[in-house]
Amino acid sequence: MRKSQWILVLVASVVVFSLYVFGRIVPKNTEMPDNGQVAAADAAGQIAPAALEDIVAKAKQSLNPALQMRISGFENSITRGDLRDQKLSAYNALARLWDSLGNIPLSAYYLGEGAKLENSENSLTFAANLFLTHMPHEQDAARRAWEATEAQGLLQQASGLDPQNDTIQVALANSEVQSGNVMQGVQRLLKVTATDPDNVQANLLLGRLSVTSGQYDKAVERLQKVINRQPDNTEALYFLAEAYKATGKKKEAIATFEKVKTLVHDTGFSKEIDQYIQSFK
Repeated sequence: MRKSQWILVLVASVVVFSLYVFGRIVPKNTEMPDNGQVAAADAAGQIAPAALEDIVAKAKQSLNPALQMRISGFENSITRGDLRDQKLSAYNALARLWDSLGNIPLSAYYLGEGAKLENSENSLTFAANLFLTHMPHEQDAARRAWEATEAQGLLQQASGLDPQNDTIQVALANSEVQSGNVMQGVQRLLKVTATDPDNVQANLLLGRLSVTSGQYDKAVERLQKVINRQPDNTEALYFLAEAYKATGKKKEAIATFEKVKTLVHDTGFSKEIDQYIQSFK
């Protein structure tokens, strides 16, 4: 993994407010027929993903002519080449180059294209997780939809290689939720918890979705399962505090927010939490 990719993964795992913004799902108080599980969807419907050509063209605009020519050379190598190894070499070169320029989504895209050729479960899931990790930081909705769609395609291929892998299934469900296929993602998560009721990642995502849809009792149930297994899981604690706050349990909400502060160890974050607590205390 490249240095900037490691940094992105580490930051995303710690900064809880980014996780809170992550879903960007408009709450919709609708229950699923299956035990009333959460349903949440963007009020405007699914957003069309941005086109790769437009993303690449915009990224190239800020580069000097030499770099633009170098990138074009690798791109031409892909379109001209019929040999698998030639294409794979060009994909990897473009992934490294975009990574060195700090463009994680395009680096992930070319890593993903190489992973598709290799048909490697590890490479496919790695590239997909780069997309999913970057998505909270992407402000453009169309580009975010593109990242979700790319991640979904990679994870579908990985799932075909290892259909029983719950980690892949949860990641695929996450990509489905982020691409607007919320019900499909929720159903996939429910299949995971049907065979593994205490699955941390599935319960975490279901708990988060329950908060965004206003089903706070279900959120508490799901998130408490996570915390029973991982007492210091900051994302689960944050959303549990939100559920407590929404149901009028101010004392529990404040105590849980305070615990998140001690675990995150970030001055700016602590200040935001303090201000947030004062807003409902």
